[in-house]
Amino acid sequence: MNENLFASFIAPTILGLPAAVLIILFPPLLIPTSKYLINSRLITTQQWLIKLTSKQMMTMHNTKGRTWSLMLVSLIIFIATTNLLGLLPHSFTPTTQLSMNLAMAIPLWAGAVIMGFRSKIKNALAHFLPQGTPTPLIPMLVIIETISLLIQPMALAVRLTANITAGHLLMHLIGSATLAMSTINLPSTLIIFTILILLTILEIAVALIQAYVFTLLVSLYLHDNT
Repeated sequence: MNENLFASFIAPTILGLPAAVLIILFPPLLIPTSKYLINSRLITTQQWLIKLTSKQMMTMHNTKGRTWSLMLVSLIIFIATTNLLGLLPHSFTPTTQLSMNLAMAIPLWAGAVIMGFRSKIKNALAHFLPQGTPTPLIPMLVIIETISLLIQPMALAVRLTANITAGHLLMHLIGSATLAMSTINLPSTLIIFTILILLTILEIAVALIQAYVFTLLVSLYLHDNT
């Protein structure tokens, strides 16, 4: 097969113009809203899930940290819907692009760190030097802690990109193997197709889990700085 394995990860264009912005703006349009006094079962379930998720993430925060609740809930909904839409055939997943994930991770991380330096400067600086550190190790530990702080947004972005990309590649390979085996051996095709269905279910779970993990880590960074 001469098909490019990474063709699905290339940002699409319309008449030579990048269509990534339109794709990023599309998932919020799928979220249902209520215009009536009594909500439907779908709206009720959606609100229950949002309240449950926000309660789990905001329980550990103080009053200042809870002001981020709307942003964090919007973030997890956006990432989850984007990941799920990317599982559809012939679709593009923006979260497979490291540049987009960095564009989400860096501002949120920087906002949490700046808030920590503004409100709790002593506690923020204390993270660079653990209590009881031997004097000869102080310069090395300060450098290590500084590096670990600066790579936090990169770790957030790379984790999300790697998990979503790996799942898409695996589904692509198994799907191609199923198509190739369909004209050779029918029993083997059925087995591979069953594996593909199970992998698709797993990828749906991964899409939701990665959205939760990304938002939870941002919430933990916020908790450490408020």
